[in-house]
Amino acid sequence: MPCFQKFEKTVNVDEEGQTVVNGYALSQNYPNPFNPSTKISFELKASGYTTLKVYDMLGNEVATLVQNELTSGSHSVNFNAANLSSGTYVYQLNVNGTRITNKMVLLK
Repeated sequence: MPCFQKFEKTVNVDEEGQTVVNGYALSQNYPNPFNPSTKISFELKASGYTTLKVYDMLGNEVATLVQNELTSGSHSVNFNAANLSSGTYVYQLNVNGTRITNKMVLLK
């Protein structure tokens, strides 16, 4: 007899294009598409060890933008992709057990 578990996670997208999960927010990078640099903003509801990484569409990590203990509040990071080829990339915020992912497009 199969066993099923139901997982429920509330995800909201507000008017400014932010993905909000458990009080943490990850904004859409700006500009998007970009060449060769873009800005990624995020908000932390609580302090904690935070990582912000960029992956290609095959799941390979191409950059680590943040890997540090950060305080609660608003933060932003500039990402320079001059050494990467055109394409779609995924950036992922990880903090206090919450993971939020968004995608961006690099056009050269």
